[in-house]
Amino acid sequence: MSGGRIFVTGMGIVSPLGRGVREHLDSLKQNRSGINPLSLFPASPGNVLPAGEIRGFTDGTGLPRTHEFALAAAREALAGREVVPDAVIIGTTTGGMPLTESLLKQNERRAELYRYHSTSSVAEKCAETFACNGPVITVTNACSSGSAAIKLACELLRSGRARRVLAGGADALCRLTYYGFNSLQLIDPAGARPLDRSRRGMTVAEGAAMLLLEAGDAAPDGALAEIMGGGLSCDAHHPASPHPEGAGALAAMKAALADAAIDLHDIDYINLHGTGTVDNDLSEAKAVRALFGKTMPPLSSIKGATGHSLAASGAIEAVVSAIAIREGIIPATTGCAEPDPSLELIPVLEPMEKKTGTILSNSFGFGGNNACLVLGNPEVNRHGRSGPASFRFEILGSACITGAGDLDQTIAKLKEGCECSGILPVVDISKNLPAREVRRLKRLPRLALALALGSRDAAGSEPASVFFGTSWGPLSETNDFLTGLYESGEQFTSPTDFVGSVHNAPAGQAAIWLKATGPNITATGGDRSFEEALLAAALTAAGRETLLVMAADEHHEILSPLFDPSVSAAGLPADGGGALCLRKTDAPSGMTIIHSFYERARGPGTVSSLISALGGTERIRAAHAALFAGIPAAERAEGEKQLADFISRSGFSAAIIDYRPLIGEFGSASAAAAAIATRLMKDGSIPASLAGGSERALNGKGILMLGLGTYITAIELIS
Repeated sequence: MSGGRIFVTGMGIVSPLGRGVREHLDSLKQNRSGINPLSLFPASPGNVLPAGEIRGFTDGTGLPRTHEFALAAAREALAGREVVPDAVIIGTTTGGMPLTESLLKQNERRAELYRYHSTSSVAEKCAETFACNGPVITVTNACSSGSAAIKLACELLRSGRARRVLAGGADALCRLTYYGFNSLQLIDPAGARPLDRSRRGMTVAEGAAMLLLEAGDAAPDGALAEIMGGGLSCDAHHPASPHPEGAGALAAMKAALADAAIDLHDIDYINLHGTGTVDNDLSEAKAVRALFGKTMPPLSSIKGATGHSLAASGAIEAVVSAIAIREGIIPATTGCAEPDPSLELIPVLEPMEKKTGTILSNSFGFGGNNACLVLGNPEVNRHGRSGPASFRFEILGSACITGAGDLDQTIAKLKEGCECSGILPVVDISKNLPAREVRRLKRLPRLALALALGSRDAAGSEPASVFFGTSWGPLSETNDFLTGLYESGEQFTSPTDFVGSVHNAPAGQAAIWLKATGPNITATGGDRSFEEALLAAALTAAGRETLLVMAADEHHEILSPLFDPSVSAAGLPADGGGALCLRKTDAPSGMTIIHSFYERARGPGTVSSLISALGGTERIRAAHAALFAGIPAAERAEGEKQLADFISRSGFSAAIIDYRPLIGEFGSASAAAAAIATRLMKDGSIPASLAGGSERALNGKGILMLGLGTYITAIELIS
């Protein structure tokens, strides 16, 4: 491990205020606004609203704008440094949606044109461009995504599993967000006016910011700032509205201060979330007043200048906070002419020259997801802290849904030698859900709720936190929103479908039902989404609280074949997911699960690294009596080569279950497989139908789960 402090050693930024750190410093000093009329795509009559658009931006790559923004910010962050990140963690909500919308509007059905649709493709493209072979994590936590990504990066560094991480956020303007927020009547026609008496809403914007983070005991040469701590929470209150008293925001700020090991009086400036909507500003004001009382430091929101760039906003404001620390300035609350007296705050209205040693930066989003960061001067001597000592969880309960039904029905079918792929009728998914309360929910949130409640009931314990993985998010809501938009000539949209289309909406619904106010993270890493959710839980789970780790994906007859090449390769529709209720443990007393390995495949060397990470060949054979292999259909040839290489090198000769042909080709198949493996371990044997014709006793050994293909992952289930 390199040390317990986390330093910003490089940073890059692209926003409506300019391109690069220097242009942003000039804009902040001059209190410029980057909000202007939208020109990126034609707005329908009556919907012409201002936006935080980045004008004249093109790198000529042919990539979607989100990807271009992310790469531009990353290049600046890495400029002049001959280093390769050990991991890439990026928050985004739109991914390739700007391009996807145009393709769908043209009724384009060539799947290869949608290869950059997924949110995960942004981080994957950055990892590929900058030769990162380590973990690549995509966080889709709505407007807190960028800050949550930075928090995860800090914990990965503290754990010693990485020395340097590229982290940040990126989002681009698209019809889904532009018209979606307008359908909620949350856009101010005059442009965002945070904290102003006459404020009427936000301004949707775009941009990206990236930070190169490095761990150490002391600041390296050229360190720009220090990430002292971060806090995560969930309102567990409403899918789109903040808690009226700011309870979740308050909890996240307290957690960030505790993580940074500082007191209230140490904060020199608060960078507010400050979107300009009536309810959000009021909720945040109440939380800030409850925390700071009458000892309020200077505070402001920059969203009147940048607009609200959604997933990118937290990362952009982290870079702005670092600029403020370096340059001794406090940005103005651009757009605020007359502060709202009911907020009982005194925002900074003009840029100030003031030394700011420690900054609290807030980010809050749909689903009640809250993330706060504390940034400080890297030259101040401080004590750092180590990260999670254990990545091991005790398994308290499990659930899955496949085409065969729930976990009991799936196991029964597998024992009969039957495949379980397919699409379970929605009435069967919803059989244990109150019909009145879920009547407006479509397929994916119902899948998530059924899994959450099923694993909760199996565990007999209420989860305090939710970690959710999904490859593609709520496809039904996305399709219905865009279809309605296009069929009406871009005049009318569904606010319900917009709120439901956010990838983290199912996790927010689960938190509301479970009253889970702890960290709430949605990971959207394609076929690795469950593994990323488990890793996020390992990095941020604290104490002995019960937590929920689950993943689910729905099949959509139009979108799934376009987005997921494995669906096209398989030809048979399937969906489902799995969930585990877990508790972190250093001294396991029952069945446990461990996230053991995650790297981008780079040939035989990755398999060698995998075997080493698992403790070597002798330990692999001694600890595991079965191997569950997850090979996506689109990567079948490469995955089978990797599996054969692993078997040859490790000498593994026990039962091998190639599970995706059995339970179906959908992104979250590994979550369902984990629940199935958990049940088989509880039963103590692999049934004959899965073990080549004769039942194999586990004899107290565990099950190894490998994800193969472009990335290789390993999860161990140990008795």
